[in-house]
Formats: sequence, C-alpha cells, structure tokens
Amino acid sequence: MDAQKEPIRNEIEEIHRRYAKRSNAGQDNLYNPVLPCNALWRAETHVEMAALLNLWLGPERNLGDCIVAEIGCGSGSNLLEMIRFGADPSNMLANELLPHRVTSARARLPASVKFFPGDMREAEIAPGSVDLVLQFTVLSSVLDPVVRRAVAETAWSWLKPGGAFLSYDFVYDNPRNPDVRKVTVQELRGIFPDALFDVRRVTLAPPVARRIAGLSPELFRFLNLFPFLRSHALCLIRKPT
Repeated sequence: MDAQKEPIRNEIEEIHRRYAKRSNAGQDNLYNPVLPCNALWRAETHVEMAALLNLWLGPERNLGDCIVAEIGCGSGSNLLEMIRFGADPSNMLANELLPHRVTSARARLPASVKFFPGDMREAEIAPGSVDLVLQFTVLSSVLDPVVRRAVAETAWSWLKPGGAFLSYDFVYDNPRNPDVRKVTVQELRGIFPDALFDVRRVTLAPPVARRIAGLSPELFRFLNLFPFLRSHALCLIRKPT
C-alpha cells in the first residue's frame, strides 16, 4: 500500500516545490487580474463558460440547485465566478493543496463554502454526489501521468450521472516552463472514454498576448480569431446518465 502511495507523495512534494519556486521568482504577478491580457482572457473565458453551462443545464435545471466542486481552487476566483453565474455558496465544495491558497480562498469566499484542504484524493466527498466539478490548470501542474490520471478519475467519481467536468488547460507545452505539461483533449478522451465532450479553444497564447494586450486590445482580439493561436481548451465533459 505504501509503495502505491509513494508516487503520489512524491508528486505532492514536487508541486509544493514548483509553486514555491514560481512565487520566489515573482511569477505570481503574471496572473494579476488587472493586467490587460488577464482581463481580456478572463472576459473570453467567462463568455464561453456561460455558453457551455447553458448547454449542460438546459431550460429545466438551475445552477443554484447544483453541487459544485473545484479541485485546486487557488484563491477562489473560479468559484466566485460560479456564484456570479447563480451557484449557491452553500452547495460549493473547495479543494486546494497549498495552505496559503486555502487561507486566501477562505478569506474571499462566503463562509458557507465547504473546504477540503490537501490531497483531493483523500477528500471526504462521496462518489456520485456532485453535479459539476471544475479543474482550471490543475492537471497540467501534475507532471506524473499516473498521479494525473488518478486525480482526474477521483474527480470523475464524485460526479452524479449526467454531471459535468469543466476543464480549462494548456494544449501546448511551454518550452520555457518545465513545471507544467500540456493536457490535450485526446488525453482527456482517453481518461473519460464514455463521456460526451463539448470543446472550445480559448486564450490567445501568452507569449503573444502579454506583448500586445496593453498596446492594442484590437490586435489582441484580431489574433484571437485564429484557433491555432489559442493555447487552451475549455471542455465540458458530461458523464453519461
């Protein structure tokens, strides 16, 4: 049993190390929401998320009645977005591995949100109890393929039949950042072979976007018209009923 847990322990230690390295290098400021590129990315993702959620919910279901969980919730931005879409905070489950991010998320989110800090595979969330699971650039931070698959499969096990896994992640490797690894739609289809997929390509590639967003939002929007320049996939992955 201990031998089976060893890769998970090692990967968790590596994730802590990689995020500490990023913070020490001052890279956290790259994700400052008031930077032009981040504001433009967020606006696009917001629109596409709303469209996908609308497709999934249909005319009869209400997001406010859904149990929503997020793995790797960070400082809580995505769950705040879900609240703006109509989700009920008392129906929200938040998982985060890094203690300082748990503290930040607790401070930002309503007190009724339930937190499950630490390894998401050990979270006391019952199988088949969640309507919607979010993962935003979490899988790409898990470099060990066995652990990555285990994370995805655990989140999938939480879902009710007809529930959905909303994934946003890189589809290209970043040669300048060895601490992340792409998550292709093909890989997700391999993990969830029986699922139904709705896929949107989003997010103008950061090396381009960060150079031009502050200079010309119009050029940003023009370049974003070309799918091959978009570096992420936003996928709504539905569990069969």
